[in-house]
Amino acid sequence: MGRRIYELACQDKDFEVSLALEKKGTPLIGKDLGRIKVSSNLDGLFLVDVLVDFTLPEAVETHLDYVAKYKKAYVLGTTGLTPEQKDKVDEISRVVPVVFTPNMSVGVNVLFSVLPEIAKRLGPDYSVEIMEAHHKAKKDAPSGTAKKMAEVIGEVTGKNIPTHSIRLGDIFGDHTVIFCGNSERIEIKHQAHSRDLFVVGALKAAKWIAGKPAGLYSMQEVLKSSM
Repeated sequence: MGRRIYELACQDKDFEVSLALEKKGTPLIGKDLGRIKVSSNLDGLFLVDVLVDFTLPEAVETHLDYVAKYKKAYVLGTTGLTPEQKDKVDEISRVVPVVFTPNMSVGVNVLFSVLPEIAKRLGPDYSVEIMEAHHKAKKDAPSGTAKKMAEVIGEVTGKNIPTHSIRLGDIFGDHTVIFCGNSERIEIKHQAHSRDLFVVGALKAAKWIAGKPAGLYSMQEVLKSSM
């Protein structure tokens, strides 16, 4: 994700990449990445306007401290955060602008908007379950996207929506929402064909949030303003 964010940002005249961060001790530290070197020094954040983060939950806690320290906007796409870590995101968003979403894909965020309406129109006679599949290295299950889908459907149905997870091979991300009545079934499926769709969404969010006041923003807000 980091490499593709760098590569696609470099193709966009609105961006200048000033910092590329990796975990301390990894072989990439000090390697040339175009005009910059890969670093583990978070104090380099003073150079940037927006930090885009696709790392791990334990790293996010430290990153939150630094974006608050340097008053930098923050686009957070990391999933698997604990309730306490999410509370910290909320706390830091009172100091800096934060876009936080379990999925940066434009298509998935459209689904977050339409799934509650479908559930409401179908009514209580339809059962709902969610299936999601990702690559075998993904640590959190169910995915943040599946949890969000279950949350938005649950808000209008009053039900706990079951989710099922598969971890196989190199699957980028598949999500299927199944609405089933006595005589029919509706399946709504989203498949990620490459990681680039997440990068495109993250870069949209980075452009949008630069210069915004402190606050916790959703990807839906980003997309509404770009319509």
